[in-house]
Amino acid sequence: SFTMNMYLFVYDLMQFCGHSWIFTNMIIRFMTFGKDSLADTFHSIGLVMRLCQLLSVLEILHILIGIDKSHLLPRFLQITERIIVLFVVINSQEEVQGKYVVCVLFFLWNLLDVVRYTYNMLARMGIYYLPLTWLNFSLCIPLYPLSVLAKGFAICVSLPYFESFGTYSIKLPFPFTFSIYFPYVLKMYLLVLFAGMCFIIRNLFSERMAHLGTGNIKNKRS
Repeated sequence: SFTMNMYLFVYDLMQFCGHSWIFTNMIIRFMTFGKDSLADTFHSIGLVMRLCQLLSVLEILHILIGIDKSHLLPRFLQITERIIVLFVVINSQEEVQGKYVVCVLFFLWNLLDVVRYTYNMLARMGIYYLPLTWLNFSLCIPLYPLSVLAKGFAICVSLPYFESFGTYSIKLPFPFTFSIYFPYVLKMYLLVLFAGMCFIIRNLFSERMAHLGTGNIKNKRS
């Protein structure tokens, strides 16, 4: 309906503004301060980044109630990957926040999202600009695996701090003998992360074929 379409347009616009601000801020800071800006990335843009990622959880709801026709599982995996890495790994360990990998990860996320939300906004209005369509469904194929590698590296960097501080590790008192050692949980999650990457990449290729196939390109041109 028109109301739902307008709601989705406003949602995409909010996400576009947030990610554009982050992306522009990162570029300007790097051009101004050089490498010194990289270590301060999280403290400068972390709040807006967390708000944008929390807002993205709504996309799962959009699919569940049927106003977004995207596939649920790939989108769910992509969103939960970011939530886990951003809130559980990076936000909880101050020592990790100053690592260069955080800057690389934020750059990849926001580059992808600026393109994606721009495409989505125009699509809500029935506008399909072919170069933007090509960029939206092509850029994610090389950049998503790079972002997964950056997530994996961020998790590996965080492991010594989780081991030292015991963050999220739980040891239940007697008579229970059950305990959760969080570094082991993160190591197991690495396997899930890379297994999910294979599934999502396959889905990205399918989406690219569906939107950039010869027939679709001719229809959008006409």
